[in-house]
This record gives sequence, C-alpha cells and structure tokens, in this order.
Amino acid sequence: MTELNHFNEAGDAHMVDVGDKQATLRKAVAQGRIQMQAETLQRIIDGKHKKGDVLGVARIAGIMAAKKTAELVPLCHPIALTHVDIELQADTQLESVLCRASVETRGVTGVEMEALNAVQVCLLTVYDMCKGIDRGMVITDVGLLTKSGGRSGDWNSKIEPLIKGS
Repeated sequence: MTELNHFNEAGDAHMVDVGDKQATLRKAVAQGRIQMQAETLQRIIDGKHKKGDVLGVARIAGIMAAKKTAELVPLCHPIALTHVDIELQADTQLESVLCRASVETRGVTGVEMEALNAVQVCLLTVYDMCKGIDRGMVITDVGLLTKSGGRSGDWNSKIEPLIKGS
C-alpha cells in the first residue's frame, strides 16, 4: 500500500502538487444503486411521477456533480472534463435504480472522485424527487469499478458491475 499523499511531512493536509506529472488520457467508472419500494420504481418506469422525468433529471444532476467535484471535496484539483456519461437503469428484481458514471479527461490527475461524486448525486436526486412517496429508499453499493491512465496505470475492482456490459 502506498502512503497517503494528502498530508505533508508535518502531517498537515495539503493539495498534492501535480505540476510535474504528464498529461494523459484518464478515465474512471463508478457505480451505485438506490433501493426503493416496488411501487416507487414502477412510477419512475411508467413516467407517472408527478415531479416529471426522474431519471432525466438525475442524469443532468450527475453530470453537473462531476463538473463541481473540486468545489465539494476540499483537496480535489479542478479538472477540465472531456466526457461524462451517466447510465441509469431500473431493475425490478432489485427494486432499484442502478447508476453507472463514466468520466474522462486528458490531464495530470485522475477522475475517480468525479465519477464517484456523479453517482452519489444522481442517486441523491432520485431520492429527492421520490422522498414524498418513499422515505425509506437506501443508497448502496457505491464504488469505483475501474480507473485508467496516469502514473499508477490501470485498476479494476473486484466488485460485480450492477449494469451488465460495464
């Protein structure tokens, strides 16, 4: 295991210096799900939710979240993202909405935090839009699936992708 690099020699938190790193294509994919009552999920699937297109709004929220990650996570670098893709899928067996966020940049630092933030905000948006009919929803299984690029190279999680084909 490598050392934590968000602390200097004195043990103080600091932003990591990435000035000498090579700009490379960097990608990260994260996933998660929000479990809910079957009736809540069916309203989302049928497009009968009184607040409108739950998944469409959640998708936009996830894209916005990826772009704003450095404003929310104190030691993250602001990153010029080149691509954000949010996939949302209703799963009636799991009584859940599944989310996968893929984020890319050509830069000097990775986009893992941006992908994870996108997933969380997507799922929080589903919660926000549906809390009036189902306050017992649970956000779960959030994690990084893959990352590529940079000095540390590629990394793949051992967790099973929720959305097949990921």
